[in-house]
Amino acid sequence: MTRVESNNTAGNPRQTEGRTSPSSAVAAANPQVEVVIVTGLSGAGRGTAARVLEDLGWYVADNLPPELIGRMVELGASAEPPIRSLALVMDVRSRFFTGDLSVVTDQLRKLGIGTRVLFLEASDDVLIRRFGFARRRHPLQGESKDGTLSAGIAAERIRLSAVKTAADLVIDTTELSIHQLHRKLEEAFGGGAPSALQLTVQSFGFKRGVPLDADMVLDVRFLPNPHWIPELREHTGQESVVSEYVLSRPGADDYLRTCHHLVDLTMNGYRQEGKRYMTVAVGCTGGKHRSVAIAEALGELMSEGADVPEGSADVVRVVHRDLGRE
Repeated sequence: MTRVESNNTAGNPRQTEGRTSPSSAVAAANPQVEVVIVTGLSGAGRGTAARVLEDLGWYVADNLPPELIGRMVELGASAEPPIRSLALVMDVRSRFFTGDLSVVTDQLRKLGIGTRVLFLEASDDVLIRRFGFARRRHPLQGESKDGTLSAGIAAERIRLSAVKTAADLVIDTTELSIHQLHRKLEEAFGGGAPSALQLTVQSFGFKRGVPLDADMVLDVRFLPNPHWIPELREHTGQESVVSEYVLSRPGADDYLRTCHHLVDLTMNGYRQEGKRYMTVAVGCTGGKHRSVAIAEALGELMSEGADVPEGSADVVRVVHRDLGRE
């Protein structure tokens, strides 16, 4: 998933919109192409919506001039693999955006390209508060007579009134948390599939430091260290001779089952909060024997027995950060 930005501001916007013309040949050859145009009031959550759509597998282009939309569809359709879901974020920062998207949407729909317009809005007091927290200037603030934030918001409402009226989906984010907005967008643009999550189980050695990106850290140094057993020292936790030894130690199985349950509960919570990635770090002293064996066993348990919603497709992978560095 890639995010591209274009801030090209040359040319006449009204002439530009009239020249938008995706290739009919490309559209006919790729009938499953979907386009969603994300627009709305500044501060209402366009950036959040773009990030959510990226997580859902949409290719996001930010502030793309209307004259390039057709070209973007063509490039996406001819890419390998082809881009089937394209999200275009448009706002008043671009001089190309006059507040009338009908030319763009009508031409795309005539070519059989599924096109939807998402409009995000919020109340004036919430927008003012958000701009105050971010310490940002409204893009239309300088164009108002008194130069106030309220005047800039009012001007933007007027400019976008036609877009809001014609939008396929209007979401008011006034009372929504980021997680609630995430769920609404997932319902609308996620294809009906439950949230999937990528779980990484990573072994490591404490002597080289705890992984900085770990969401959960498990310490297995309470288990006997195979390093002190001559016939096991040169082997690793990926080999059965070591893994069988580690997993047969008193408390190992109970610890593994408990960790499995804890990680499973946490993953379910992450899904509900709209998170897509989780890293569980399993550490021993050197990252060669105990942590490797437990990480492999935990990864296997999570692949087989995770409480995954029907239709979801979680990905579980096991990596060993320090294996081979001893």
